[in-house]
Amino acid sequence: MRTRTLRGPSLALATVALVAVTACRRDMQDQPRYKPLAASGFFKDGASARPLVPDTVARGEARLDSLLYTGKVDGVLVDEFPFPITKAVLDRGQQRFDIYCSPCHGPVGDGDGMVVRRGFKILPPSYHIDRLRDAPVGHFFDVMTNGFGAMQDYRAQVSVRDRWAIAAYIRALQLSQHATLADVPAAERPTLDREAPSGQESQR
Repeated sequence: MRTRTLRGPSLALATVALVAVTACRRDMQDQPRYKPLAASGFFKDGASARPLVPDTVARGEARLDSLLYTGKVDGVLVDEFPFPITKAVLDRGQQRFDIYCSPCHGPVGDGDGMVVRRGFKILPPSYHIDRLRDAPVGHFFDVMTNGFGAMQDYRAQVSVRDRWAIAAYIRALQLSQHATLADVPAAERPTLDREAPSGQESQR
C-alpha cells in the first residue's frame, strides 16, 4: 500500500512534466513551409521560390579581382598569373591535372588520354600545337571555367586557384615537350650525357 501511494504521485508528476516540456515546443520542422520549387498561391507568379534581389552578392563572393576569377583584364585574356608560380603550385597543378585533365588530354597533353583510346569520338587538341602554345595562359583558365566545344566546364569540381595551378602545369608541359639543350642551364648540361640511357645520346 505504501509503494502504491508513493508511485502514484511520482507517475502523475512525471506525466505532467513530460506534457509541459513537449506541448509548448514549436520546432522549425513543424512550421508552415514550402517544399523546394513548390507552387504558391500567395505570389503573383505562382512560384514559392523567390528570385534574388538584383545586384545581390553572397558574402565572400564579390570576386572583384577580374584576373584571378576570369583570366581576363578588361575583357582580354591575360598572359600572366595572378599569384607567383612556385614548385608547390606546379606540384598541385600536376596532381589536379592527372585527376581531371589527363583522362582526355593524356599525361603529357598530346590529346590521347584513356577516354580517347576507348573510343571517344571528339578528339581533344594537343597542347603542343602552335595555336595552343601561342595562346595566353588565361585561355586555359577560361576553358576550365566555362568549358569549350565538347569539353564541359570544371568550375564546380576545381577551385579557382587549382585552375591556375593546372594552367601553370600545362605551360610546363608545353615547355617540356619542346625543350632544347639551349634551355638547360650551362652548369647542368654535363649531367645530361651521364644520365642518358646506354647507347643513346642526349638531345642537342
